Amino acid sequence: MTTKDCPPLADRITKSLLGYGVIAGPIYVVVAVAQVSTRAGFDPARHAVSQLANGEFGWVQTANFLVTGAMTVAGAVGVGRALRPSRLAGWAAGLLAVYGMGLIAAGIMRADPSDGFPPGTPAGMGTMSWHGLGHFLAAGIGFACFVAAGFVVGAAFARRREVGWAWFSRITAVAFAASFALLSSGGGTTAILLFTAAVVLAWAWLTAVSAKLYGTVGKPQTLAYETATNKDGSSQRQ
Repeated sequence: MTTKDCPPLADRITKSLLGYGVIAGPIYVVVAVAQVSTRAGFDPARHAVSQLANGEFGWVQTANFLVTGAMTVAGAVGVGRALRPSRLAGWAAGLLAVYGMGLIAAGIMRADPSDGFPPGTPAGMGTMSWHGLGHFLAAGIGFACFVAAGFVVGAAFARRREVGWAWFSRITAVAFAASFALLSSGGGTTAILLFTAAVVLAWAWLTAVSAKLYGTVGKPQTLAYETATNKDGSSQRQ
């Protein structure tokens, strides 16, 4: 590739940031599944993935939170840059970045052992520690921002007349919010399994949106919401 053919630095930076958004989800899910499959005493129908941060190999899930959280923050900046000149770009970037920081905070403040995991832990929920409370609060703030980001990104796609992506974003946000509300209310096994599915959907959404926007970087965007054509053929701002 010659210097003349090399994309502008700004586009290369945006693509690099979006690349982190593409790979964050797959890394998180693969590392989590590997632990669920190998950690003694862990039952995905009774235990949340966050509890994997406890025990001898708890550092693996802690690292998973920290690394993918940092990647999510980077991807958030890329999403904001790629959505410009939409006025919603800044909100999308900010909300997704807070979600990523929530993952980092959740890694720093681990969830409490409970309900028999790690092995030797008494049955039931047990007493919540300061770091367990911090984990729950960080997760709640991050999840709320993720839900809001889904609607903001959905609105940005709607303004681009990309209806399928708009609805994908909104449905992901609603599913995530509903599953977390059910989990918080103590919905038992069903709530845990639905929330786990919603987390996978959320990561899939971030990967898909990042990949989609990656392909648009450096290409002229025809934003249908920016102009309207009059009957006489002239254009005006909406």
